[in-house]
Amino acid sequence: MLKFTSMDTWAVIKTGGKQYKVQEGETLEVEKIGKKEGDSVKFDEVLLVSSNGTLKIGKPLLEKAAVKAKILEDFKSKKVRVVKFKSKSHYLRIRGHRQSKTKVLIEKIQV
Repeated sequence: MLKFTSMDTWAVIKTGGKQYKVQEGETLEVEKIGKKEGDSVKFDEVLLVSSNGTLKIGKPLLEKAAVKAKILEDFKSKKVRVVKFKSKSHYLRIRGHRQSKTKVLIEKIQV
């Protein structure tokens, strides 16, 4: 275990194929979770936890570690434009995509 001077608690979780560094009381935008607004969600895939200056690293995951969060809202992110273009042949196709996301509030990090 490594020692750090910082005394705040934070963790690295994995959800939706991405990794996020989270702290208690923080809001986070993640890939859509299929639950209603106001529901609780538990992230079990915890890769790393820093608590009281001590760093715990999973191989690859930490057992018995979890992050509890509350779902605030479901929304769509900004539109991304996808363009296909071929020069000199008058070919142009423009498509748009808006990814569905969920905003969560991190309530508690359990070690």
